[in-house]
This record gives sequence, C-alpha cells and structure tokens, in this order.
Amino acid sequence: MMAPPASELGVRLRVLVEDAASAAAQVVTDAPVGAASDDDAIRDLIAPRDGGAPASVLTFEHEHVPNALLADLIEHGTPVRPGPHALVAAQDKIVMRTRLGALGVPCPRWRALPPSVEEGTVALEEFLADVGGQAVVKLARGGYDGKGVRVVSGAGEADDWLVGAGQGGPLVLAEEKVPFRRELAVLVARRPSGEVRTWPVVESIQRDGVCAEVIAPAPGLSGDVGARAREIAVAVAEGLDVTGVLAVELFEVPADPADPAGPTTVLVNELAMRPHNSGHWTIDGSATSQFEQHLRAVLDLPLGSTAAVAPWTVMVNVLGSARPDLAGALPEVLERYDTARVNLYGKDIRPGRKLGHVNVSGTDLDEVRAAARGAAALLMGKDVEHVELA
Repeated sequence: MMAPPASELGVRLRVLVEDAASAAAQVVTDAPVGAASDDDAIRDLIAPRDGGAPASVLTFEHEHVPNALLADLIEHGTPVRPGPHALVAAQDKIVMRTRLGALGVPCPRWRALPPSVEEGTVALEEFLADVGGQAVVKLARGGYDGKGVRVVSGAGEADDWLVGAGQGGPLVLAEEKVPFRRELAVLVARRPSGEVRTWPVVESIQRDGVCAEVIAPAPGLSGDVGARAREIAVAVAEGLDVTGVLAVELFEVPADPADPAGPTTVLVNELAMRPHNSGHWTIDGSATSQFEQHLRAVLDLPLGSTAAVAPWTVMVNVLGSARPDLAGALPEVLERYDTARVNLYGKDIRPGRKLGHVNVSGTDLDEVRAAARGAAALLMGKDVEHVELA
C-alpha cells in the first residue's frame, strides 16, 4: 500500500519480504527474500545496487527487527526511522508502559511480573486483589492481533507464560481490565525536523481480538475528548522521538468510575510505530494517506494535509473468506456497491486472515457503514442481508 504513493513521488522502494509470493513482492519489483531478524539480509537491503547509491533511509512495516543491528547501521551512516531508541517502546510492552508513565501519559494500571512461577504468581495474585479480581495478562514481546494476551481471574492462569519467562522467554506484565466504552485510535506523523500532523480520532471495532471495522471520525466523540486524544498522540510521538507514522490505540473510559454514564476520558492501550490497520481509511478518506505521509516523514519531506475528504469514511476488513478466489466476487461487489473502494492484498486465503479491506466514504453514516459491511461480506462469502461484523 506504500507502493502507489512512492511511485507518484518518484521514490524507489526496496522491500525485504519473507517469501517471493508475499503481498509486497507482488507490487514492488525490487523485493529480495529474507527474514527481518537476519542481519545480513538487512545489510544487503540497504547496500548500493549496480554502482548506485545506498538506501536513503530504512523503515519498517512491523516492529520485529533487531535493535542492535539498527543502532550499528545508524552509526555507519544509514538513517533508521523510527530509530531503535523509539522502536523499542513498540516492541516491548514493559518498556512502553515505563516510558509512557515517565511522560505522564494516562494508561491502565499495570505491573511487570517476576520471571518465575513462584514469584510471578504471588505478584499476580496481589495485582488481582488491587484491581478487582480480573486482569489482562500480556507477553511483553511478540504479541499482536489478540495473540499473547489473555484475561485472567486467578493467579495460576499465567503459569505457563511465567515458566517461559523464567527460561529466557518474553517477560510478562499484568494490566487492569479496563471497563471501556469503546476503543479509539489516533494516527500521528512526525518528521525528523519536528513537524507533526494528526488525523481525526477514529473508533476501532474489534472481533476476536482483531480489528474488524474503523469509523472515521469516531461518532459522538466530544470535542474535549478528541482534542485530548490527539494531544496525547503528539506527546507520545515527541516524547519518544518517533519519526514516521505512529498509531496510538486508546480506551474511552468514564472520567469518574462511580459515574459510568458520565463524561469520558482516554487511556493509552497500545502503540504501533508504522502505518496501521486503524489508518487504512486514510487511503480514500483523507487528503493524505498514512502511507504517503509515512514516506514523507521518514524522508523528512513536508507533511501533507490530514483533512477528511468526506464527513464519514468506514473501513471494514476482509477477514478470511468462504470463497476460493476473492477476485471472483468483484463483479458483484463493484456493481452492487459502486462507492466501495476495494483493496485486496493478494494473500492466500486462511480462516480469519486479513485478506483486504473495503473503504466507503459519504455523508450518511448508516449508508456508508452498510455499504462497507456489505461489500466486505460479499468478499468473505457471507450473506449480505444478515451480516454482522462487529
């Protein structure tokens, strides 16, 4: 999804892909195969080709990259954006919570658990007592899309993870189970010279731990809460020295726990230092998409307008499909929903896998949402008349 704006800007991309059939390799011609954890593959990625210049900048589409290598590349003259000092806050949830706390950013209550079953279980039991008997336990590294996360109500329910932590695996943290009204997200872009832009705050709707739908802007969000969310996103980007696009995922919660129907505020849930699923709506719904903006930011070019081009844009993910071939649904989808913008990723079909998304923009939220859901349902082989995605 970064390839079209790169072509328009005259920016040449070279992308490291896990296999030659990956989605990125289908649209970027210079796509060597290798692992993101392979030092040699990454060094070769940025090396000059055919007597030309080396890569101008190295950036990422996920956070699972070796920080020691990135620091060495910077020392030897290759800009890495975001830098490893910032990226570690998206790689490690304990680092993230510690740094956000130091910045004064509001987060759920949390505790890092000692890496042993005996001590970790005692600590979790104490934490459960402090937060009302239920907590969300997370692996500090490696989790995404609901993986590496579980809700527990007993201290022994994380023993298997604590065993792994004690044997050198990822550390574990516990967070309070927040009684949130809904999930929100803010995208912010920042360039090395310091310019910052934010997009409108969106509502993110999850299904089975995976983003199913995004509504831009978040319906019914008070101006004060929206401003606070964007203010937090900028504070995180500046405080962590992020360059590129940063997604800040938030919980909207009652400002007063004793008044659940009263005014709300926000707590930071997760960070992603890259273009993010919650921002795919910007491809069709914003003056500048998150993908073009990320390119501008990491190349230190002036950032583009983040204004919405329509009152509403809804993105619905295509999560798995009963169809053997998504392209076979396109004639019906495009005829029935002529305002839908379909983006298919060229991935093999597997249950629950993100295979693409649909964006619809317009002036009536109910109509926009129905069209986006209907188009995605057809692509997934579902009954449009009875689909419920969230």
